[in-house]
Amino acid sequence: MNKDSIEENKAIQDGLERFLDEELAGVRKEQVAPNRTIIYNEEPKEKELKTEFATEVTPKRKASYERRSAGGYTATAGQPEHRSSMGERQTSHAADAVSRRRISQETDRYHNTDREETSRRRQEDVSDRRSTASERKHQAYEPPVSENKKKQHKKSNRKADKRQKKKDGKKKDKLSKPKKILLILGIVILALFLWWYLTMGRIYHKMNYEKSDELASGSLKDQGVINVLLIGNDSRENGEDGRSDAMILISISNKTKTIHMTSLLRDMYVDIPGHDGNRLNAAYAYGGPALLCETIKQNLDIEVNRYVLVNFQAFASLVDAVGGVDLEVTNEEVQWINAYLNEYNLLEGKEMTTDYLDTSLSGEIHLNGPQALAYSRNRYIGTDFGRTERQRKVLSAVMKKLPLAMATNSGELIDGLFPNLTTNLTQTEMYSLSTQASKLLTYDVVQSTVPAEGTYSNATIRKMAILQVDFEANKKLLKQEIYGQEE
Repeated sequence: MNKDSIEENKAIQDGLERFLDEELAGVRKEQVAPNRTIIYNEEPKEKELKTEFATEVTPKRKASYERRSAGGYTATAGQPEHRSSMGERQTSHAADAVSRRRISQETDRYHNTDREETSRRRQEDVSDRRSTASERKHQAYEPPVSENKKKQHKKSNRKADKRQKKKDGKKKDKLSKPKKILLILGIVILALFLWWYLTMGRIYHKMNYEKSDELASGSLKDQGVINVLLIGNDSRENGEDGRSDAMILISISNKTKTIHMTSLLRDMYVDIPGHDGNRLNAAYAYGGPALLCETIKQNLDIEVNRYVLVNFQAFASLVDAVGGVDLEVTNEEVQWINAYLNEYNLLEGKEMTTDYLDTSLSGEIHLNGPQALAYSRNRYIGTDFGRTERQRKVLSAVMKKLPLAMATNSGELIDGLFPNLTTNLTQTEMYSLSTQASKLLTYDVVQSTVPAEGTYSNATIRKMAILQVDFEANKKLLKQEIYGQEE
């Protein structure tokens, strides 16, 4: 090798070293073996090797380079000329070594992972086999059992299950007993409320509502007293035709805790608003229930703005709905009951002797609806005072039996009585009155008559037999009895 070739090789080697120094700036060196150096790229996230800049130089390779530099290298005939420099060959060998080392490390890592997973699975299998073996070891030997013993065993198991269920049920009941009681009470109260609401609605819609403009502005209650005028007319159908055969003022007093039934005699001579003086029942004939209520206000100073109109059929149906009434009846009254039944049966299209009483009877007698109606209409024994007294007796007996009848025979009571009633009570007022039903059962029932004894005299005006009444004395008595006002 001549001097020029040696200088050329040195220049190439110096250029390669400068190139590596420039390109490998910022790159760390790691010692991998004695006399060996490997260079990595400083990339902490990917940690990928820069193979094109990695070098690996051994003493043997260095000696080879020196011999080649001393002797030169030329391609023999038929061989391709060498295309790469010494620096390129060194870089290629270093990259191959690093790549093989990295592949080896990755392979070892995967193999280690597989070995760990396999070892873990083997340990689990061994533990499972050991637990299964211990269970089998502890299982006792069960000799064959006959069919009868199997049945007995099943039966005993069923009994044991039932006993356990009962115990569990009792425990649950003990824990939830207060809640169950509250729930049952709530359901009962709700059911009663719904029954009451629906029943009262049904009752009201069975009745005949009649709006009265003259009385609409007046209140239902006056000074703690509810006044309702019960008007019995001799009409055979709904409406205001016929005469007012009976007039009873029903007064419910919260002050005196009483229910007053005050009979107003129809022969009282009164001042009728807008008309000449006449008997009280003439007011009904002139202007119906509204004028009758106004007449009572003017003459007796009683605030009454509500009324219930009752016909013959309603009265008889009411008595039948409560199962009849038991009353003390004289033999003379029995005769008159049969006499009034003749008219009633004729109007109803029945045989004349229907519901006749044995003429030999007297004392306490059970009367049905038509018989009680005939008993109440009799005005030939005791005049009009005796007749109104009999009417109050029947109503008092009916009121005592009414609550039980509502519970046991509400259908007949509602269908038989209420379609024959006409009233100006509103539905709201009916609900309000019904809420007081239980309280009213504790009230005393008091009966009286206007005019009171000693406050009237018999007279004749315009050829009419009338009762001349001391209204001031009767007003004072009504205030005391109904409103509880002292003198």
